[in-house]
Amino acid sequence: MQSTDTTTTKSFQGLYDFTYNQKKGTIILKVSRADLDREFLYVHAIATGLGSNDIGLDRGQLGDGVVVKWVKAGNKLLLLQPNQRYRAITDNEPERKSVEQAFAKSVLHCFEIKKDSSDVYHIDLTPFLIRDAHGVARRLKTGGEGSYSLDKSRSAIWMENTKAFPKNVEFEALLTFKGTPSGRNIRSIAPDASSLSLIQHHSFVELPDEGYEPRAFHPRSGSFYTSYYDYSSPIGTPLEKRWITRHRLKKENPQAASSPAVEPIIYYLDPGTPEPVRSALLEGALWWNDAFESAGYENAFQVKMLPEDADPMDLRYNMIQWVHRSTRGWSYGASITDPRTGEILKGHVSLGSLRIRQDYMLAQGMLEAPFKNGQESPKMLEMALARIRQLSAHEVGHTLGFAHNFAASARDRASVMDYPHPKYQLKDGKIDLSNAYDVGIGIWDQLTVQYSYGSPAANQTEEAYLDSILIKAKELQLDFISDSDSRATSGAHATSHLWDNGTNATEELDRIIEIRKVAIEQFGEDNIPDGQPLSVLEDVFVPVYFSHRYQVEATSKIIGGMKYTYATKGDTDFEYVSKKEQKEALKALAKTLQPDFLKIPKDLLAKFPPRAYGYYRGRESFRSETGVAFDPVAAATTSADFTLDFILNPTRLNRVEQQEIYGNNLELDDILNELHSQIFEYNTRGAYEELITNRLKELYLSKLLTLKFSERVNVNVKQEILGNLTQITKELQSSKNETDQALLEMISTAEKHPERFKEAPVSKIPDGSPIGSCGI
Repeated sequence: MQSTDTTTTKSFQGLYDFTYNQKKGTIILKVSRADLDREFLYVHAIATGLGSNDIGLDRGQLGDGVVVKWVKAGNKLLLLQPNQRYRAITDNEPERKSVEQAFAKSVLHCFEIKKDSSDVYHIDLTPFLIRDAHGVARRLKTGGEGSYSLDKSRSAIWMENTKAFPKNVEFEALLTFKGTPSGRNIRSIAPDASSLSLIQHHSFVELPDEGYEPRAFHPRSGSFYTSYYDYSSPIGTPLEKRWITRHRLKKENPQAASSPAVEPIIYYLDPGTPEPVRSALLEGALWWNDAFESAGYENAFQVKMLPEDADPMDLRYNMIQWVHRSTRGWSYGASITDPRTGEILKGHVSLGSLRIRQDYMLAQGMLEAPFKNGQESPKMLEMALARIRQLSAHEVGHTLGFAHNFAASARDRASVMDYPHPKYQLKDGKIDLSNAYDVGIGIWDQLTVQYSYGSPAANQTEEAYLDSILIKAKELQLDFISDSDSRATSGAHATSHLWDNGTNATEELDRIIEIRKVAIEQFGEDNIPDGQPLSVLEDVFVPVYFSHRYQVEATSKIIGGMKYTYATKGDTDFEYVSKKEQKEALKALAKTLQPDFLKIPKDLLAKFPPRAYGYYRGRESFRSETGVAFDPVAAATTSADFTLDFILNPTRLNRVEQQEIYGNNLELDDILNELHSQIFEYNTRGAYEELITNRLKELYLSKLLTLKFSERVNVNVKQEILGNLTQITKELQSSKNETDQALLEMISTAEKHPERFKEAPVSKIPDGSPIGSCGI
């Protein structure tokens, strides 16, 4: 709180008392002798962002939360960060000391004591605040945006949200970075790209008391975790200790099956969020209360609007913040966590404001004539708001301590912690969006809340209670598979994918192919509002044409794919996907390589003229190899390239070649024969399909040659690749087709000069992830 206001100084009393000298622009912090060696939490963040998803410096972005303490050394105070990674949790003081002394500490800053009076040390905090604690210059440099440095002459303490409270003090500084821009992103967002100013936030926070009880982490719990090495662990027990991350939550009546919480978990929504998004975010976030009710709590999770006098950077407020960027991008949920125990002290959700516009456009492209006769179909906004509700729940879930579960979509959308692609359906031959996104919390989410926040019965140990939750998940066939097994293009899990739908990825791909066909056939001028340039129509068509892309990715991972869980002792071993399932997946993927699938109807091509002035192509547009003209062959090649890259992923091919160890299974020869048949034996109909087929031949041959020269595939795979190349070479030699002769020359040149060979350039697929987080 602020207690004194004079013409030159302002005094603040709180966790640490400090004064601000307006004339000098400095903050003098008071540290008492009693404060020495008392640990507290230091957090830095940026209160204002740069506005670019690619750069990744967003409004409200949290930095590290680290435990620190004041240490006096002569006439200086050191802000020292102890090493929390290595500890000895024991009453044996010499044993604790031995571990502390074995590993390095970090001094974050050294302050000269300006005044020592009555056991209170006065230090100038200003240099500590006016520094690049968040690593802005480093982020800009590594991101290729330019070389920048902090300009202290144009930086200053920022008093708008510099405040003091009993358990925390908050400081802000306006930082200006000067430099030479080199990236297009920074030039597109800054009024002067050589001078970038943002506000950095610093928090000193009292650490929570010892009433929190850590809970053991299990790899199938669905929770994030914190870990450290405990060198006092008895021999024969794990040295590394893992605790789940969660908020502190206790029942008022621990013995009751259902009870209010001693202190509920409350999230606050950014008042800068407009309607109807505001209501959607509030509703979606509040879904989590159903999960807490399943864990025995009454109204323990609440969502409110942020009070007018509250600062969203204040660590006492769990925040859902509305973030603006120049382009659409990720939303994410971050947390400030006590590294000693895993207790979440603040959840902070950042939601990109352009997300809803992208979902609106997805619906816009899939509907039939949504702008017919000057009207606007309400179904587009309905679908976009349905996604915003799900997004709010998803990102809040991260800040409650929960990881992605990308296997949930294969169990009837069992979790909001998956990435959901809109589930389009065909009804009476028309595309229906009413079930595009699920409503409410999933059964998996209920179990994760029960594991993280529930409490055992009176006659039950905590270990037995946690085991019962894991057993229930297994009985319900609810798998938990997270990022490391799901994101990679070489991924092998048969059911854990991003942006997919359906129990069976192959069947869902076949379904999406049919829906895509309907969407393309009905697409026309009434998919954009009256008065807009036809260039906008081309942009709306992008997600329609590539609407199969994520299901292609999911289906490709069935090839050489496996079924497994995060097994512990006694669990069933993993198994490879059956040969039958892999062959069905390959057949479905081959459909996306057919010219009939890849070509855009000619009557629709007539509606894609050269771009209108002021409406130029961007990163989410179709690429063109024909200048101002729309390039349907490049679009087809891009789509085929996407499919082939997944099928011919080197790691996947290595796995396919070895899976015969585990029994009769799909062989690499099966894959190459299917691709060869599809690309080289397809009967083209007309010049349009022939142009596409010729590009497919070039693309496939180029990828085979790349694999031949690659160090990423083993000799067994290369043997099969060589055999396929030899077969193709013989076929081309017997052909009199001029294109085939050009392809033959490409092979000959590559084999004579492998050091000069480069894979055929293909226009890359436009940015497309419907939405996401890392949070995650």
